[in-house]
Amino acid sequence: MSLIPTIVELLARARADLRMGLPVVLRSEEGLALAASAEVLTPERLGSMRAEGAPVLAITARRAETLKARAYDGDLARIAVPGTASVDWIAQVADPADDMTAPMKGPFETLRAGSPEPHRAAIALAKSARLLPAMVVAPTTAEHRQLTRINIDLASEALHALSPLAPVVSGRVPLSVSEAGRVHVFRPDDGGEEHYVVEIGRPARDKPVLTRLHSACFTGDILGSLKCDCGPQLQAALQQMGTAGEGILLYLNQEGRGIGLANKMRAYSLQDQGFDTVEANHRLGFEDDERDFRIGADILKRLGFASVRLMTNNPAKTAMMEACGVGVVERVPLKVGLNPLNEKYLNTKAKKSGHIL
Repeated sequence: MSLIPTIVELLARARADLRMGLPVVLRSEEGLALAASAEVLTPERLGSMRAEGAPVLAITARRAETLKARAYDGDLARIAVPGTASVDWIAQVADPADDMTAPMKGPFETLRAGSPEPHRAAIALAKSARLLPAMVVAPTTAEHRQLTRINIDLASEALHALSPLAPVVSGRVPLSVSEAGRVHVFRPDDGGEEHYVVEIGRPARDKPVLTRLHSACFTGDILGSLKCDCGPQLQAALQQMGTAGEGILLYLNQEGRGIGLANKMRAYSLQDQGFDTVEANHRLGFEDDERDFRIGADILKRLGFASVRLMTNNPAKTAMMEACGVGVVERVPLKVGLNPLNEKYLNTKAKKSGHIL
């Protein structure tokens, strides 16, 4: 076995480095560049990057729209970092927490010349690390062999591909809804978070199985938060499966519609300022929904299921299952959990995200 890490292994290392505030080296046809997360950048690291070349702050077009910065590259904007700018200035541009109290952060010098590909790869890396999608990128001529180095052409393909999932173990877990419960654990090859399957009974593999794709929600599933309907949906799905005597619940670790718990709490803070759930995501620089439903389809096929009766109010899940080769013979509504504190949230999901409520 070769001791040289693959691009998938290098990306896993890069995600860990970025979360700790360590830059990574991006290699492209234009040369080398240092890239560091805007939210954890230290003054010392910014100074070292400035010594290499003029730093640029890469943000998504969603964040640029809030800042009134021109996104010449379509999906992102490259903002020149002024020579006098501190890490606090960079963090304030990247994070919308104080947009309402300090809205005037510009004017910005946004770049048009040069390739945006290193900056695009840097933002994709930040998202995969569950960091704010804002990266400081500076050109360098040094190899920096002590840092993780990433070929962006290989990285782009790997970041957008579905990581293979390997079954790790399964064990019997008697549940309140059914004593015939079993939990399967699947681990992605890219070092990402594991995903879980709760199997009720022994569903036949040659028939459509009652299925729920449930994204992890710490606040709703564990704490009983009233800001969403996740906890009631989880319990209702399991209860229906228990009553039916069989079913498959896929518990996917894609917290906050794929942005992670920290960013989800940032979105909640913005909602307290009056923004709805979609607007909050956009102000942070994310799309409405960053989840990858291909994971659920892949797990179902690995378990031997070709078709499902899908418990969901979200047509996007149905479409993705079909697109990934899993037939959806029926959409089973799951209308539970409405309360005065989440009514606006659910209305926004219906109006802006197409949920059928």
